[in-house]
Amino acid sequence: MIMNALGALALVTEPPNDDLMKRSPVKRRGKLISNVMWRNILGQSFYQSMVIWYLQAKGKAIFCLDGPDSDLMLNTLIFNSFVFCQVFNEINSREMEKINVFKAMQENYFCVAVLSGTVLFQIIIVEFLGTFADTSPLTLAQWSLGIFIGFLSTPIAAGLKMINVGAT
Repeated sequence: MIMNALGALALVTEPPNDDLMKRSPVKRRGKLISNVMWRNILGQSFYQSMVIWYLQAKGKAIFCLDGPDSDLMLNTLIFNSFVFCQVFNEINSREMEKINVFKAMQENYFCVAVLSGTVLFQIIIVEFLGTFADTSPLTLAQWSLGIFIGFLSTPIAAGLKMINVGAT
């Protein structure tokens, strides 16, 4: 809920740019989701599904997790990786067709604040709300891996944007 509500707010507060004025208006019966959006949605969904599946299948071996809390630790790692995939996907979604998604991001203070808030909430949930949120505190290496997995969605998004699907 935090990611969806705050993410939507961050994206709708993007200041208008000249490129928006060059686009033709969407017809009354036009598509709600364009081909470009479908390309990005399907590409990111595939990446995130593969990452989560791989972590679920091989995560205990990769992280040498054993013992009574190994399932909780693995689920926390998967949850953390998923959240950071969403954080970076929000950044990637700022520009549907341009590669440089970080351009002028610092000028939209609300977007930066929302993304920072999302990361802060994630830290609080994982590190301090263990029993309530059914999470386990992570090591610095585990945090770094979750952030890295999320960050990998950025070059994947750049690669997806090179696939021409037409404007509609």
